[in-house]
Amino acid sequence: MTDSPAGSPGRGTSSAAPEGSGALTMSPSLGRRMPGEWEKHDATWIAWPHHEPDWPGKLAPIPWVYAEVARVLSEYDRLEILCHDATVADSARTLLTAHAVKSDKYHIHIVSNDRVWLRDSAPTGVVRADGKVELINWGFNGWAKYENYKSDALIGQEIERITGLSRIVPRRPDNGERMILEGGGIEVNGAGLILVTEEWLLSNKQVRNPGMMAGDYEQAFAEYLGVTDTIWLGEGAVGDDTHGHIDDIARFALRDTVILAYEQDPADENHVRSVDNLRRLQIATEKHRLRVVTIPFPRPVIMNGERLPASYSNFYIANGAVLVPTFNDPNDRVALNGIAEAFPGYTVVGIHAVDLVWGLGTLHCLTQQQPAGGKPKK
Repeated sequence: MTDSPAGSPGRGTSSAAPEGSGALTMSPSLGRRMPGEWEKHDATWIAWPHHEPDWPGKLAPIPWVYAEVARVLSEYDRLEILCHDATVADSARTLLTAHAVKSDKYHIHIVSNDRVWLRDSAPTGVVRADGKVELINWGFNGWAKYENYKSDALIGQEIERITGLSRIVPRRPDNGERMILEGGGIEVNGAGLILVTEEWLLSNKQVRNPGMMAGDYEQAFAEYLGVTDTIWLGEGAVGDDTHGHIDDIARFALRDTVILAYEQDPADENHVRSVDNLRRLQIATEKHRLRVVTIPFPRPVIMNGERLPASYSNFYIANGAVLVPTFNDPNDRVALNGIAEAFPGYTVVGIHAVDLVWGLGTLHCLTQQQPAGGKPKK
């Protein structure tokens, strides 16, 4: 276990960007590719919970949930843990010790953050054709909804400092401005395909990049993630405050399989969305020879009259394991079995997430993988 305080020197990064930006300019000739989540990780990044308004009246159990997530993850991945300040770091160490997480399995870094959802605020790891890993540092604006995101917007720079990896700031292809995006909205198979939703990027609510069209996004996905084909689904899950992130409804399981959250009950608002998304995927299979596997949603999870975005699709794939959120529901078993069948050879672990989802996210939302890099095998 090592501590890395904010502001300490990095490990010698260079920059071809304007002075003071700290980020490299883009060179498409380097052949970048975002690996599938099941490809080898060097580490998994999380941030320790501390912001009570994310779990109103229910923050107390959340660090214990995180400690259990860390215990499971540490058996498969090295953990890099961001802590808002020294007090949060001390609390994290205490709980990690209580959950028997070995100290050589994680590193704690003091890094100011507003919220803990690193899937969206941390950079996306890609691998160049020469095997080097780079950090694609999308702009972050609090999902175009929340005002307290200034520290989260700087997390990419902090991870660059800690890792010494090159950081790329993507630019919009239409006007050259910084491109706003979140990792929870993109799902790739590592072989040219990406899943996104129209609700997230093409609707008039919580607009990330005003004026950008579908073709502009597809151009950006090709340039920064190595995408050749974009599959546009319709809407995300009911209750999702990000307004349409893909990771609550559809995920790749290896390169040729898509797991789709499908609501069978016609009276449930997710049903119409599920039907439309399945139809779109079935059309896509005609071109891409994909296999579509459906898993259920849990029963509606309600807190203080608010429906929460409870979904088994918000699983996280570690090195050799899949962590799946569960909700004290009979469909837990159905979903776990379906995901296990889609990931042969992986250990599938259910993590209780009824308290966690009160923060409007679960396992995939709170994690961000750092890919291992290396040239692909011929």
